Amino acid sequence: MTKTKEKLHACAVILAGGRGTRFWPRSRARTPKQLLNIIGADTMLQQTAARLSPLFNPADIWIVTNEDQSAEVRKQLPRIAKSHVLAEPMGRNTAAAIGLAAIHLRHAYGDALMAVLPADHYIAQAAKYRALVQAALKIAEEPGQMAVLGIPPTRPETGFGYIERGKAARRIGKYPIHDVRQFTEKPSLAIAKRYVSSGRYFWNAGMFFWRVSTFMENLRRYVPKTHAALEKLAATIGTSRYARTLHAIYSRLENISVDYAILEPATRHASKPVVHVLPAKVGWSDIGSWEAVYELIAASNKNRARKTTSANISAGPHFALDADNNFLWSPRKFVAAIGVHNLVVVETPDALLICPRDRAQDVGQIVKWLESRKLQSLL
Repeated sequence: MTKTKEKLHACAVILAGGRGTRFWPRSRARTPKQLLNIIGADTMLQQTAARLSPLFNPADIWIVTNEDQSAEVRKQLPRIAKSHVLAEPMGRNTAAAIGLAAIHLRHAYGDALMAVLPADHYIAQAAKYRALVQAALKIAEEPGQMAVLGIPPTRPETGFGYIERGKAARRIGKYPIHDVRQFTEKPSLAIAKRYVSSGRYFWNAGMFFWRVSTFMENLRRYVPKTHAALEKLAATIGTSRYARTLHAIYSRLENISVDYAILEPATRHASKPVVHVLPAKVGWSDIGSWEAVYELIAASNKNRARKTTSANISAGPHFALDADNNFLWSPRKFVAAIGVHNLVVVETPDALLICPRDRAQDVGQIVKWLESRKLQSLL
């Protein structure tokens, strides 16, 4: 990314520490969703980094992950400096993860621009997405200002947060910029239907843009204990005390998302708008379940006019007799399906998942059951 007039570095901070429990049995503690090739040959993390590469040099990409996954992250992204892969001792939600990145960027560059982005989302229109990232960073250049990308909703989804927009305040190039009126987390179905029909709401996809100094000032204002602990850690970066201090302070950081910690109170309490949303119709999907994977691949095949036989999606050779609309992941074995419909079948060397596609959101319950039985070999 080219530098701003103030010579600020623009850095991409990729959040890659989630577990992806709804992708069991492929997703495990050391190889969760973002480290798997869910869509395409490359992993979700590799696709995210590649999508950003025209904007950010490898030297300006930072990854926040956890200690279990850090070695695999470094292996998958060998061009990223090892020191730019920041490993949390435990998950403390996004406010802490972004704060950890912020103090390292401040140590490296002084102030800097941050594009905070998830590691495990799919975006079909990469060029348009990059143009929106550039526009959002333009907003973030101004001290105290924050930007988010908002996904135009296609259904009344209750599993996402929503962003209510005001009128378009200005434009950057051809992209309108709206002031944010409020954030709402995971509404009821009735409220989600009202949001979608109003045309005033976007899905919150967790893509944020601000200066390091803007983020840290808001962290100090709204989450002061976490801010103080991270400042204590910041004083040890580059010293032998860093690892010991990281482990000592991390469990004491507040377990809270950046939406609740900063964006919501900043929107409520500021005397003038400080959070802005850019509509981002870019073919986005959070790929939240095996059902979402099926729908994404099926839609892609249909768009290419190469619909798979009976709309079955298979990772390897298969035969279907009176069977359709199934997702079959068994890349090493031939799969034969007779008389079954709308199933998810995922095979790994030590486990086999079978469920209706419309129950794919419940796969995370399997992980909870395995945890309760302490079956670590399957986790």
